[in-house]
Formats: sequence, C-alpha cells, structure tokens
Amino acid sequence: MKTLLKYYWLVSIITIAIWLLVGWRLGTEALTLCVILTLLEITFSADNAVVNSRVLVTLSPFWQKMFMTVGIILAVFVVRFILPIVIVMVGAELSFDKTFDLALNHPEAYKLELDKAAPVINAFGAMFLFLVALDFFIDPKKKISWLVVEKYLVSFAKKIPHAGLLIGFGILVVTVFTLSSEVRLQVSAAMFAAILLYSGLKFINHLMEKHEKNSKLTHKVGMAAFLAFVYLQILDASFSLDGVIGAFALTDNIIIIMAGLGAGAIWVREMTLHMVHTNALVRYRYLEHGAHWAIFVLGLIMLLKLVHIEPPEVFVGVVGLVFVAASLYSSYKSHRQEVLTH
Repeated sequence: MKTLLKYYWLVSIITIAIWLLVGWRLGTEALTLCVILTLLEITFSADNAVVNSRVLVTLSPFWQKMFMTVGIILAVFVVRFILPIVIVMVGAELSFDKTFDLALNHPEAYKLELDKAAPVINAFGAMFLFLVALDFFIDPKKKISWLVVEKYLVSFAKKIPHAGLLIGFGILVVTVFTLSSEVRLQVSAAMFAAILLYSGLKFINHLMEKHEKNSKLTHKVGMAAFLAFVYLQILDASFSLDGVIGAFALTDNIIIIMAGLGAGAIWVREMTLHMVHTNALVRYRYLEHGAHWAIFVLGLIMLLKLVHIEPPEVFVGVVGLVFVAASLYSSYKSHRQEVLTH
C-alpha cells in the first residue's frame, strides 16, 4: 500500500483537481463524462504503459524525468488537443484560428471534420502499431516466447531479413487495393509516412546503440535518449488519436475530452514509471508479449475501420486487458514452476 501511495498520490490529487475544475466550470454532467473518459483511458492504455516501460527502462534518470514532465505536457496538450486540431486544419484546408474556434465553440462541426480525417488517422496509427508489434515478435534474437505462434515468427525472422518491414509494406499494398479511390491516396500516404517514420527512428536508434556499446554506457543519454523520447511520444499519439475520435461518442465538448483523456494519460505515465522502478518486465516475463499482442489487435481494429468495420470501444479495451491479464497469469505460473523445481 505504501508503494502505491508513493507513486500515485500526486497523480490522484491532480486527477481529482481536474475533475473538480471541470465540474465547477461545466456542471455535474460534464464531471461525470470526464470521470468516465479518464477511467476508459486508464483501462484501455494498460498495454501502452507496458510497452512504454520497455523503452523507458533504457533511459537515464534525467530522460525518465523528462518523460514524466515535458512528456506529460506533450501527451495532454499536443496529442489530445493540438494534434487533432492540426489534422482537421490540414484535412479541411482551414486556418488554425478557424479550426480552433470550431473545436471550442462548434464541437459538432469539428467532430464532422475530424470524422473526415479518420481514415488518415487510422491508417497511420494502424501501420505504426503493426510495426511496433512486428518488430517485437519477428526478431531473430528473441529468446523467450509466450504463445506458440511466436516461435514460428522468430524462425521466419531468421530466414528473411527485415521481415517485419516487408510485412508492413504487404499490409499497405493489400489495404490500398481494397479501398475506394476517394481515400486511396490519403491512406497510402499516411501508411507510408508511418513506415518511413518508424524505420527512420529505428535506424538512427541502431546507430546510437552502437555508439553506446563502444562508450560502455548503461543508459541512453544525449541524442539516443532524445530519439527514444520522441519514439515514446509518437507511440502515445498512435494509441491516443483513435481514442480522441472514440471519445466523441460520449461528448462533443473538446475541453471535457482533453481533460478526461489527459487525466488518464497522466496515470498511464505514472504506471510506466512504476513498472520501470519495480522491474516489472523482469518479474513478469510474458508481460511484454501480452502488451504487444494487444497492440497488434488494436492496429488490426484501426485497419478494419478503414473498411467501415467498427467494433465497440468496450471490445477494444477488453481485448487489450485480456491479453495483459493472461500474460501476467502465465508469468506468475512460470515463475512458480521455476521456484518449485529448484
């Protein structure tokens, strides 16, 4: 209990303050919606926290603090407020001022414009999340497997270099040819941009890791740490943009959406730090696997939305939680068997 208080007392106070401010300024109905959105964001983003912790554990204490300070500002105000406005601004060919006015004063019109941008958002997010999952599973150096299919994916990776990237391009080609001509160019550009961005970050990170090995550094610093920090922000955006669109199913008020999802994002960041400090990925050996399967399914769901197949938001969250919970149980069971055999 003391450990939980150590990590979560401050975020609890901040969250309650956000809720009370929304209730004071916008009323009890807005307060209720804000609470629901916060809980949904926390529930649906458990897998995000696990994957974040995998990257964060490699960073120096300074960059871990940056993730919890500057990173939170970016997550709340840029990813969940400014970025959707910029997407609508570019897609609808409006000025920033006009789009900002739509978001604050004409939420229904803003939602319509955001819905128009949904194919681009889903295409970019799906491809980026697919690459994150494939990079983890289709890894020739991977030694631990959870589900049986993972062993076959590792064997596949040993036979074909850059297999994950090739599959990503295959998904792009198949997806583009199944879409109407109206959105084909936009979707293909968004998916290709995701591939370029992910590949660029991985390539530069690979060069930086070589430098770190030569320098015998235990944690990433400098440019390598900065790139990992950027990667975390893009990953967060890929997770969250779809959630921003989904939040409009509850309310058209962008302030309530930003407050609710923003409060949830703060919790996800603290959960990430908690897992890093408690060495959760070592203690629960299959936790990363469950999180990456959840990411793969989320990418698949975003891809299905491009062909107008939209599972309920609750289903999306439950699937992620099932994978994470199952991997936790498998980790516990495996650890217990090791203890008994020794």
